[in-house]
Amino acid sequence: MLNAHNITVSFQGEDLFSGITFKLVPGDRIGLVGKNGAGKSTLLKIIAKEQEYDKGTIALEKDLKIGFLKQDIEFEGGKTVLEESYLAFEEIIKVEKELEKINVQLAERTDYESEYYSNLLHDLDDYQHRYEVLGGYNYQGQTEKILKGLGFSTDDFTSLTETFSGGWRMRIELAKLLLQDNDILLLDEPTNHLDIESILWFENFLKSFSGAIMMVSHDRMFLDNVTNRTIEISLGQIYDFKKPYTEYLVLRNEIKEKQMQSLKNQEKEIKRTEDLINKFRAKANKASMAQSLIKKLNKIERIEVDQDDNSVMKVRFPTSITPGKIVFEIDNLEKSYGEKKVLKDVNLLIERGARLAFIGQNGQGKSTLAKIMVNEIEYQGNCKSGHNVQIGYFAQNQSEYLDGEKTVLQIMEDASSDTNRMKVRDMLGAFLFGGDTVDKKAKVLSGGERNRLALCKMLLSPFNVLIMDEPTNHLDIASKNVLKKALQDYEGTLILVSHDRDFLQGLTEKVYEFKNHKIIEYIGDINYYLDTHKLDNMREAEKKLNKKEKVKKQSNVDSKTRRENDKAIKKAKNKITKIENEISKLEKELVDLDIELAADYDKVSKKEGFFDTYNKKKKEISNLENQWEQHVEMLDELE
Repeated sequence: MLNAHNITVSFQGEDLFSGITFKLVPGDRIGLVGKNGAGKSTLLKIIAKEQEYDKGTIALEKDLKIGFLKQDIEFEGGKTVLEESYLAFEEIIKVEKELEKINVQLAERTDYESEYYSNLLHDLDDYQHRYEVLGGYNYQGQTEKILKGLGFSTDDFTSLTETFSGGWRMRIELAKLLLQDNDILLLDEPTNHLDIESILWFENFLKSFSGAIMMVSHDRMFLDNVTNRTIEISLGQIYDFKKPYTEYLVLRNEIKEKQMQSLKNQEKEIKRTEDLINKFRAKANKASMAQSLIKKLNKIERIEVDQDDNSVMKVRFPTSITPGKIVFEIDNLEKSYGEKKVLKDVNLLIERGARLAFIGQNGQGKSTLAKIMVNEIEYQGNCKSGHNVQIGYFAQNQSEYLDGEKTVLQIMEDASSDTNRMKVRDMLGAFLFGGDTVDKKAKVLSGGERNRLALCKMLLSPFNVLIMDEPTNHLDIASKNVLKKALQDYEGTLILVSHDRDFLQGLTEKVYEFKNHKIIEYIGDINYYLDTHKLDNMREAEKKLNKKEKVKKQSNVDSKTRRENDKAIKKAKNKITKIENEISKLEKELVDLDIELAADYDKVSKKEGFFDTYNKKKKEISNLENQWEQHVEMLDELE
């Protein structure tokens, strides 16, 4: 599909990356990882032909279609969610307009025997055939299915896009991308604006995508669940392994350990040879042997150990004065935006030292409650902070509050006080802003760098209650790990709004799910919530399949009708069982193919028809799952 060879990109005379080479083939689901500023987004832009490169070549198959989801998008207003989403079907829309024109003319004209009328009928037939081939009769239903999977409700479909936040507009762009028939998907941090339910749906969608995917993501669990290959950009080079992220890390460490052991062995051999050379040089009759050893030494190819960029920010959240036992008391709280009610009758008591996670679909009030707690927006009801409570608040769009025209150093100095102004440079250094980088203007910083600066700025004020709204957006994995460790060590009260499952693990003791204007409490960590949530969904599915309704006396239904109905129920259940067995068999065959592919990718991928067989089995599973749904619905009606 795509072959990149010796790609080099330079900025102001310095290489961002140099001589990188890789291939993309159908079925590749690549996690592109690396530190903020390593060049991940740049590489995606190069593949999407939105940015030039200095050296190298990129060869693409003819008529290859590439879809690119960027971090920052521009939207034109005036369209509803559905209208904007339909733009994914550009050719279908064109054919639809032509059909509309022809139908209008056919309705207006009366010269039924004329050649022009006959040509119109011929054109109508051609366009209708073209419309059917393009999927014109299915695209609207497919659009609604994708939008619902990404969290939109039916009521949202007719709302104008400009009434939605940036995160929701990003989802619309993602929906358009998923609706297009692309061969390659390039995704730059696609989960940043998705809630946990939408991420789970998105994972399943990407697993069934038959083309190639290259994505930048800092969500470790998302990478492990979706990808089958990892490319890391580090210090201008790439490391490419056919493993998901966590398995890649293990393999990379093993390789590095072997390199280091080989290097030690080589250094011992070189030292032994050098000692022999020095010994033989002193003797005239051994001079020729010394020269021979020198030539041998010069021919040795020196082993190099892969270099890693191990620089990480240093974060510590100190607690200020000890607050009272109750840090927040919330009674009968309500919040609406116009006619849209977000929170209703919310009651919450938060004690000192609590560690809480706020989760739920976007728009359910998580960020709204966080803003209410820091007195940023108005509300109805009571929200009272306790004695001596000092709040540290990291907003979801915290980095947007940074003045783009000011330098990193100016932003910190302006926010500092007389007591900590002298520590500003040391603090910036701990957050990887050293040397000339402190003189950079905020507007040229990457998303991850802006988040690091916002975190650093927050530490200028003391606090004993820490409220963080999506703090990991744009942070690379190494920085996220450092932030997580700092939060684990933090001794104050912690409230986290986050959709990052891996980040939340081990950080909180209670989960509050925001749903239908209410808050549901789960006494346990994110794993407990996910397990419970999954179990609830499985129980619902089980109830749907094995629904046992109470027998109702129906005097108007004779015994023959009941027997026929029982027979149909039995037949439907047998069919469902048969389909489930077929799906299980095909899934096992796919697992075997995955294992075979992982064992020797280059060899297996060259087998004739391998990927055709692989994709055929995936398609069969998808068809069987649709049949399963139809038979379950039929069974429900019969029962």
